[in-house]
Amino acid sequence: MTDTQLKEIPGMEDLISIALDLRWAWSHEMDTLWLDLDPDLWESTHNAFLLLQTMSRDRLKEKLTDPEFQQKLHTLKATQERESVWFQKTYPDKPLTCVAYFSMEYMLSESLPIYVGGLGNVAGDQLKAADDLGVPVVAVGLLYQQGYFRQEIDKDGWQQELYPFNDPGQLPIRPCRLPNGEWLRIRVMLSGLTVWFRAWYVCVGQLRLYLLDSNDAANAPIHRGITSEVYGGGTELRIKQEILLGIGGWRLIKALGMEPDVCHLNEGHAAFLVLERAHDFMKKANMPFEAALAATRAGNMFTSHTAVAAGFDLFTPSLVQQYLGAYAQQNLGISFDSLMALGRRNAGDPNEPFNMAYLAIRGAGAVGGVSRLHGEVSRHLFSPLFPRWPTPEVPVGHVTNGVHTPSWDSEEADTLWTKAAGKNRWLGDTDGLQNAILQLPDEDFLKMRNEGRNRFVTFLRNRMVRQYTATGYPPDTIDIASKAFDPNILTIGFARRFAEYKRTNLLLHDPDRLARILGNTDRPVQLVIAGKAFPTDGYGKGLIHDWLQFIRQHNLYHKAAFLMDYDMGLAEHLVQGVDVWLNNPRRPWEASGTSGMKVLVNGGLNCSELDGWWVEAYTPEVGWALGDGQEHGQDPNWDAREAEDLYNLLEQQIIPEFYAPGKASWVKKMRASMATLTPQFSANRTVREYTEEYYLPLAKEYKRRTGNDAGKRIVMQRQQLDQQWPGVHFGDFRREKGDHGNTFHLVVYLNGIDPAHVQVELYADAVSGHEVEKVPMHLVTATEGGQGTLYTAETQSGRPPEDYTPRIYPTYEGISIPLEDNRILWLH
Repeated sequence: MTDTQLKEIPGMEDLISIALDLRWAWSHEMDTLWLDLDPDLWESTHNAFLLLQTMSRDRLKEKLTDPEFQQKLHTLKATQERESVWFQKTYPDKPLTCVAYFSMEYMLSESLPIYVGGLGNVAGDQLKAADDLGVPVVAVGLLYQQGYFRQEIDKDGWQQELYPFNDPGQLPIRPCRLPNGEWLRIRVMLSGLTVWFRAWYVCVGQLRLYLLDSNDAANAPIHRGITSEVYGGGTELRIKQEILLGIGGWRLIKALGMEPDVCHLNEGHAAFLVLERAHDFMKKANMPFEAALAATRAGNMFTSHTAVAAGFDLFTPSLVQQYLGAYAQQNLGISFDSLMALGRRNAGDPNEPFNMAYLAIRGAGAVGGVSRLHGEVSRHLFSPLFPRWPTPEVPVGHVTNGVHTPSWDSEEADTLWTKAAGKNRWLGDTDGLQNAILQLPDEDFLKMRNEGRNRFVTFLRNRMVRQYTATGYPPDTIDIASKAFDPNILTIGFARRFAEYKRTNLLLHDPDRLARILGNTDRPVQLVIAGKAFPTDGYGKGLIHDWLQFIRQHNLYHKAAFLMDYDMGLAEHLVQGVDVWLNNPRRPWEASGTSGMKVLVNGGLNCSELDGWWVEAYTPEVGWALGDGQEHGQDPNWDAREAEDLYNLLEQQIIPEFYAPGKASWVKKMRASMATLTPQFSANRTVREYTEEYYLPLAKEYKRRTGNDAGKRIVMQRQQLDQQWPGVHFGDFRREKGDHGNTFHLVVYLNGIDPAHVQVELYADAVSGHEVEKVPMHLVTATEGGQGTLYTAETQSGRPPEDYTPRIYPTYEGISIPLEDNRILWLH
C-alpha cells in the first residue's frame, strides 16, 4: 500500500497531525494511542512521527479501520483542538499581539533532541505553558544535526560520548515553505561569504517553534556544520551560531510576515538580535542606528541564567571584527569601535572582549534573573555597568522559573490532581488549586506515591539490566539488577549536570557512612543517580567515576544505581518515582534550578541547599534545607560540615519520618508541598508573570517609541546631556531637624539643563534598622545666572538628617533609568 493510498484511509490525516504536534508529549491519554500501535517502538523512542514512518502499513490500516481505535482517535483529536483563552479573556484589548522568544535550546520532548539541560528545560516548559494560556508567542531556535551527546559508561566507570545523527525526516518537524512551495531559506553573510539557512517549524499546540539549519547543499562544507551540535566546537563556531540565532532568527521572523511587539532573549546567546531588529527599524523609519536602537530596545526582554561572570559568552575583538566588522559599517552605519562599545564595560579598552550579556543589557528594555536570589546575584554581576548606583538599584528584576507540570506528572499524580481540580487546572490562573489539594484524604497521597514508586522500580530494573548488559557486566551482577530495588523502600533521587559547583560528590564525603545508611536493614534507603559531564570536563567525569566506584566497592548494586544517558525521558521517570529529590550546589551558583520543582506535582519532597528557587520555597512544613543561607566560596571545611549536616538530616529526620507508623508527618509534608509549591513553581505562574509584569508594559512602550520619533529625541537629549552634564554641580545644602521630622534645602547648578529632565532626590541607605529611603526634592525656584536652582524636601521617618545624601540623575522621554542612561551625581 502506498502512502497516498494510506492517507485515503479515514483518520490517517488526523493521526499524522497529532504525531506532528508536540502537545501529545505531555498527554497520558495520547500515550495510549501510540502504545496501541507499537508498544515496543513507542517505549524506546517516544517519537510518534517516527513510529508512523516505521510501522507496517498493514498494521496501520488494521488499526485505522478498527471502530474502537477510531473512537479513541476521534476523542483525542477533539482534545488536541481545545482553545487556550486565558490571555484573550483577561487582556482582550491590550497592545500585545506577538512575543518572539529566542533560545539556543528547547526541551520539548526526547523525540526532538535539541537541548542540553536547564536552559532548554526552561524554554520548552515556558513555550508549553504559553500554549496552555493562549499567550501569543512564537519561538526561534536552531536545528542541530547531532544535538547534545549521548552518554555511555564503560566497564571501568568512565563516561564516553556518542553523537548520533538527527535525521530531520524522522523528527516531528516540517519544512517552512513559501506560498509557491519553495523552501524558506534565510541568507546571512559570514566573513564575506553568503550562507543559507533552511527553516523548519515545530507545532506546540497552537504555537510554533521555528528552527534554522545550516546543512544546506548550497553552503560550503565549513558552513554546513554551523548547526552541528549544541554548544559544540570553540568560540568561532559559537559566534557563528549566535549570529544565526540573533540576526538570522530576526530575519526569519520578518520573512514569515510577523511583527513582534516583544522579543524575549532567553540568555545572552541571542543578543545579536537587538542589532538586527534596530537595523530593520532603521530602514523602515529612515533614522540612524543609535536612534533605532533607542526606539526598539523598549520591546526587548533579556533573561540571564548565569550566576558567575565566567559564564557569559565572550568574543575577542578580532573574532568580532571578522564576523561583524562589515555588518557594523555597511548595515548599521556605525564604526567597529562603536559596535565593540556595546559589548564592553570600558569602551576605550581595545583589549577588552565583547560580552554578549552586556550587549543584551544595552539593547533591552527590561532585564531579569530567574529567581529572587539570582536577581540579587545578577545585580552584583552587572553593577560595573552602572557605576555609582547602589547595587539594589542596578536594573535587574526577576521572574522565578517554574516547570510545565503536565509534562512531568505521573499517571497516578494526574489522576489525583484531576480528582481534586479537574482536567483544565493548568489552562488559567491557579488560585483554587491549593485548597483543592488540601481537601484530599491521606490515603490518596499514599496510594499515589506507592503506585508511582512501584512503577519506577519496574522501570529501574529494566533499565539497569539493559545498561549492565550493554556495558559487559558479569551475569551475576545483571541478575542482581533484575531484582534490584524495592517498591516499599524510601527512594532518593539525585540527577543533574556533573560540574564542580553542583557538588555531586557531597554525599560521598564519608562513603562508609553512606553505605551504612543505604544498607540499614531496619530502615533501608535506595539511591538513584544520573547526569552528564561536559565532554571536556575531566573533573566532572571523575565525579561520575567516583559514584560507579562507590557502588562497586560496597557491592550496592541492589540499593544504588547510576543511570547513564540522562535526558528528558529519564528525568520524567525519576521525578515521578522518587520520594526525595536531593540538590546540594555551592550557593549562590544555582541560578534557579528546576529539577526539584518537577517532583512537587508527584508528591516528592525536596532536600536542598538554600540556593536558587529553594530559598523562596523552603519552610520546615514542605521539606528540608541545607546550609545557612550564606556564601562560603569553595571552602573544603564548609563542604565537610554540610556533608555532615546532610547525613544527619537523613538519619535523624528524613528516614525516621518516612518509616514512622502511618506516615502522618510525611503525608502532611506531601500535602503542604503539593498544595502550596506546585502552583507557585509552575510555568503557568511564570508565564503569567512575564506577561503581566514585562510583556504587556514593554509592548506598550515599544509601540509608543516606534510610532513617533521618540528614538531620535532620546538620542538628541542624550547628546545634549553629554555636553551639559559635566557642568552640573551642587551648591549650598542645609539640613534642619524639627520636632516632627527634617527639612532640607539644596541648590543645584544645572548648567542649562531643563529641570523637567532631571530628578533631584535624597537617598538614605538601609542602616540601623531602617529601609532604603528615596525622597524626591521639589523645585522651588529655577533662577538664571549664578544663583542656581533651589530644591526642598521634608522627611518624617524619624531618621537623623545626616542619613540623607542628595543626588541627581536624568529623566527624559520616558526612558528607564539607570538602564538606558546610567549618569548619576552625588553630593559627596
